[in-house]
Amino acid sequence: MSTLRDAAMTSKAWPFEEARRVLKRYEKQPPESGYVLFETGYGPSGLPHIGTFGEVGRTTMIRRAFEIISDIPTKLLCFSDDMDGMRKIPGNVPDPAALEPFMQRPLTAVPDPFGTHASFGAHMNARLQNFLNTFGFEYEFASATEYYQSGKMDAILLRAAERYDDIMAIMLKSLREERRATYSCFLPISPTTGRVLYVPMKNVTKDGMITFDDEDGTEHTVSVTGGNCKLQWKPDFGARWAALGVDFEMYGKDHATNTAIYDGICRVLGGRAPEHFTYELFLDADGHKISKTSGNGLTIDEWLTYAATESLSYFMYLKPKTAKRMHFDVIPKAVDEYHQQLRAYETQDDAARLNNPVFHIHGHNVPASDMVVPFAMLLNLASVSSAESKDKLWGFIQRYAPDASPEANPQMDQAAGFAVRYYNDFVKPTKVFRAATDVERAALEDLVARLKVWDGGLDAEALQSEVFAVGKAHGFEPLRDWFTALYEVLLGASQGPRFGGFIALYGVDETIALIESALRGELQQG
Repeated sequence: MSTLRDAAMTSKAWPFEEARRVLKRYEKQPPESGYVLFETGYGPSGLPHIGTFGEVGRTTMIRRAFEIISDIPTKLLCFSDDMDGMRKIPGNVPDPAALEPFMQRPLTAVPDPFGTHASFGAHMNARLQNFLNTFGFEYEFASATEYYQSGKMDAILLRAAERYDDIMAIMLKSLREERRATYSCFLPISPTTGRVLYVPMKNVTKDGMITFDDEDGTEHTVSVTGGNCKLQWKPDFGARWAALGVDFEMYGKDHATNTAIYDGICRVLGGRAPEHFTYELFLDADGHKISKTSGNGLTIDEWLTYAATESLSYFMYLKPKTAKRMHFDVIPKAVDEYHQQLRAYETQDDAARLNNPVFHIHGHNVPASDMVVPFAMLLNLASVSSAESKDKLWGFIQRYAPDASPEANPQMDQAAGFAVRYYNDFVKPTKVFRAATDVERAALEDLVARLKVWDGGLDAEALQSEVFAVGKAHGFEPLRDWFTALYEVLLGASQGPRFGGFIALYGVDETIALIESALRGELQQG
């Protein structure tokens, strides 16, 4: 462990860099709580999306890195802001119009449109926890509604009332003039309508009583404790850090300008600001920010329909400070790169392993890859064979790799099923075959002639060399134009696999038949 810890203390992998910052907080004395607290926040205003997974997955990577460099115990708290008022109705829920009467009610006071839980908030919390459990995360779940109503936030709320002017001084500096006139860090819950009220305070006492006018003009005086109110989201960030003693929290770039506000309020309330990590936002295929309420971009369930969980974790590890587009086209690349890293891990030393993404996904229990065929190749195989089930793909796989089987290669078997599904849903509808040019036709006829007398077996590299030779013989410059032609004429796509490997997997005779079919124009006819 000491050798591994030494390597971890100098590793440039970003989870170790963040873990070392957290450890520095306690270089003089250990935490009074006895543990280091990592937190992630969740806004349950819509179905969980991949950005939510990114926060928990990446925080877990840092937590795991911390546990290698320190013996201090850790906890991960996943906190749901389910007491927020419903400000928008998600477009991707059943019968959205039925939710209109409940606008601005706390999410845990809005009926569940899916009809499975006590409230909208409870449904979304359950979806979040199901996903956390699917990925095997170790965490504790916290509900803002439960924290506010049970009294767990009472002490910090009373302190907020006592130091109201100090909090307001921080907040008012960040607001436009018209907003300052009505702003309050407290959001009372209307005693008559149950709505979360964005109203000015007429009075705030040091002992925690607030006075305000309801939407109908009725004046109320209530205690800030016991679930009668909640804090505005910016003060709530800092207050929660102070109340819970949070040591680390990451959030998206859209929060970055608020960091000084969060930290300042945390300190005003007697807490120590945590370490932060700001990540770039996830974008959809069109470059727009992924939003829970609009439902754009990939959902967790959608990714897991087409690839294993580890590929998503791998995608999240890569360059967290770089904006990434989250759409279906990224899945095959993530799957294949993940397995490349698994294969590399087997021969790496400790220092290299700590920099390998798969270590941060699996910790010390990194599995071996049994993928004898890349996922991208499986998609091409599904395409040319019109595969409707993974059994058809296995016929080709076992000819290429006779020792492979669904039982001995469970990752391969799972990937074959995913490939068929992905091909039929995304590749098949977008395939566009074109006719070969005269130069390309001559090259394809030459390739057929060479394959008909081929006696080199299913040696992928030897077949690749033969394909290269044909391209050179027919004057393709650059040579990639020859491979682009193969993909567009034979596979109906602009990109594709190493073609020698494809021939080895699909079969020499089958490839000959495919080329001859394309030359007759049959692929274009569909």
